[in-house]
Amino acid sequence: MGKYLKKLLLYLIELLILSFKFGIQFELSCSTIKLKTMKRILISVAMLIILSGNVHSQELRVWKNEAFGKGEKITYRAYYDSFLTGNVNAGEASLEIQRESKVVAGRNTMHVVGLGKTKGLFNLFFKVVNRYETFIDERAIVPLLFIRRTDEGGYKISQDVTFNQYTHKAISNTATVNVVENVQDIISAFYYARTMDASHLSVGDEIPINFFLDDSVYVTKIIYEGVENVNIRLGTFRCLRFKPMVLTGTVFKQPYPMTLWISDDKNKIPVLAQSGILVGSVKLELMKYSGLRNPLTSKIR
Repeated sequence: MGKYLKKLLLYLIELLILSFKFGIQFELSCSTIKLKTMKRILISVAMLIILSGNVHSQELRVWKNEAFGKGEKITYRAYYDSFLTGNVNAGEASLEIQRESKVVAGRNTMHVVGLGKTKGLFNLFFKVVNRYETFIDERAIVPLLFIRRTDEGGYKISQDVTFNQYTHKAISNTATVNVVENVQDIISAFYYARTMDASHLSVGDEIPINFFLDDSVYVTKIIYEGVENVNIRLGTFRCLRFKPMVLTGTVFKQPYPMTLWISDDKNKIPVLAQSGILVGSVKLELMKYSGLRNPLTSKIR
């Protein structure tokens, strides 16, 4: 039961970030940690500049983005529900695009911070405090630098990944890996998916997305299921309904257990995510938003 609860808690925290596994908000207050993090960032950027310096004649793509911009912040509340526990508030998650521009390897980027934590009773069993950062090229909508600082029940991961999108390589603390063209990380994949034109989708269409995690490249698929109105505490929203693929195992019996509702407007922000698991269900619900690039016309009332 202990191992299962840990996997459940990790899934709640990761639900937003990767269709998908979506991450969360926590402010680092220790100046020593900040200094070490800044050193790692500077080293990673230096590596990226060196690796890409001789191939700038090979241009990155230009990708249309009308969905998001600097200053956007979306916050979610995670719940776990079962016959034994009822509806339990398990944690909070947020994703924020910082207002200031960041230059990485000579290119303008959007700096996204995904931060999160468990809350209340869940902290007694398995406390989770995670921080993810990605620097997304403003024109190509691909990551140039990814930072991961996670503490999950005392198990800590500190990883930096620089992406050479010219030579299609990802360089982490532990490996240099050949990757596919325009590969994403688990945070940038979420933003890239929001840029896609959904107006031509038909029910049953599949959208593939490549992403890099733990020194490996993965491919997830998202199946489009049509338009549906969704009621949450913030109101009623007209949404596009999707089923993202997840890994099967001790928590999921099938590869498409989750349903994801995305606002049917130019912002394409997740409104609700819900999934049945081996015992009970988990849910991630939009709690608040600010700095959206477009009017939230999908909100009916």
